Amino acid sequence: QLHVVESGGGLVQPGGSLRLSCEASGSTLNYYAVTWFRQAPGKVREGVSCISGRGYATRYADSVKDRFTISRDNAKNIIYLHLNSLTPEDTAVYSCAAKWNPYSDACTVVYEKGRFDYWGQGTQVTVSS
Repeated sequence: QLHVVESGGGLVQPGGSLRLSCEASGSTLNYYAVTWFRQAPGKVREGVSCISGRGYATRYADSVKDRFTISRDNAKNIIYLHLNSLTPEDTAVYSCAAKWNPYSDACTVVYEKGRFDYWGQGTQVTVSS
């Protein structure tokens, strides 16, 4: 049974940076594709970025492309999301979700109910001056 926990959120000024972590326990993250989602109050959940099980494939939402970077350290069982050039529009709860996928080196930023096997509780990111 995989258990994932996010950390690294906080309050940051516009233009600042944060590094979010999605740490797994109970099992290895190998062969799991992981997606970061975010949800702001009153808004729909948005897929931000994803990374395939072996890390060869990554995807980004247009809203964060060239500002956010996703990476994984399978030895440490952690997925990172580096957030740069933050704006108030990036304020949201950021959650990671893992999907078992040992068959292809692919991932998705599209949310679909039931698609992902494990979810974390989320970490709050607030961008404000």
